[in-house]
Amino acid sequence: MATSKDYKLGPATFPRGWFIVAEACELDNGPIPIHYFGEDYVLYRGESGRVVMLDAYCRHMAAHLASDNAAIVRDGRQLEGDGIRCPYHGWRYSPEGKVDDIPGMDTCPDVPPLKSYPVREVMGCIMTWHDPEGAPPAFEPPYLKEWDDPRWVHWKLDHVGVLNIHCQEILDNMADASHLGPTHGAPCEEFENEFRDHIYIQRQGGFHQDYKAQLNTVTWYTGPGMLLSKQEFGPMLTFEMIANTPVDDGVSRVWHACLSPAEGEKVTDADIERARGIQANALEIFGSDFEIWKHKKPALRPMQMPVDGPFFKGRQWLSQFYAESGDVKGIQQAINGRHGVQALPEPGDGIRKLEAGLFE
Repeated sequence: MATSKDYKLGPATFPRGWFIVAEACELDNGPIPIHYFGEDYVLYRGESGRVVMLDAYCRHMAAHLASDNAAIVRDGRQLEGDGIRCPYHGWRYSPEGKVDDIPGMDTCPDVPPLKSYPVREVMGCIMTWHDPEGAPPAFEPPYLKEWDDPRWVHWKLDHVGVLNIHCQEILDNMADASHLGPTHGAPCEEFENEFRDHIYIQRQGGFHQDYKAQLNTVTWYTGPGMLLSKQEFGPMLTFEMIANTPVDDGVSRVWHACLSPAEGEKVTDADIERARGIQANALEIFGSDFEIWKHKKPALRPMQMPVDGPFFKGRQWLSQFYAESGDVKGIQQAINGRHGVQALPEPGDGIRKLEAGLFE
């Protein structure tokens, strides 16, 4: 296992950006404990529907707010409005982390608040903004307009698991044109990367031996936490999502899903079954990467070949999220633009058409 320091990404241990911390349905049964960025948190949905993420431990006697075997939890009394009571002594915290009620006391002492974190419910996912300097969100989380279209089948996340691997190794795939044939059975026939500040784009196409069809994809990261990929193979169209969130330094949790259209104007049971099949097939293909990541050593000094893809440009892009905020713009300006691969033509009209409207 290698750490952020080993990759020389910058002064921060964990990157800034939007990251998945739960699937939205995980909050249906009350507060849950989560552990990311080397820290413990409590995550819950208040009575108004608001999602709240706070540091986990009560200021009183350091009980975890998501302990689930106390009487006030069993009796459904832990959540009051959008506030949460500690299961040990009943201290209540507001969504902003402030102690606003202590049983038996008329007023509350001036207790330092727990830290409250920016959270958004995005396409069935709960995402939080993490910033090593504590700054507010610098950009919006990724979103697909198709999620709001009733003709598309909503995904349910594949909880792929935890890997003892740094996100750097996961993001290396964006530049890795030469692995698509040996690993996925779809040798790359056209390819390029483009960097647009906090967005990292891959455009590629080639014949897929399993699908028996031309596969064109436009894939992008919005920050380092979530990949979205618009994919066209024969007459089929889908969006694939792969997300990673740092659990500890050099340890990542991974999710996967696919968003697919119905065949008619309304989603039917047959459409849902078909969409689940597409996602299962995509997960099987993604599993080839996952197995390699599970067993490989960290590539701290890749022996980059001209046919590989611009690995080091991609790593430089990632470094902006570990850098001090004042250095981010300089990193972006140094790498923004398009970067191709030796012996592969730039993407043609099919991929350009697939991309239309994605980044407007």
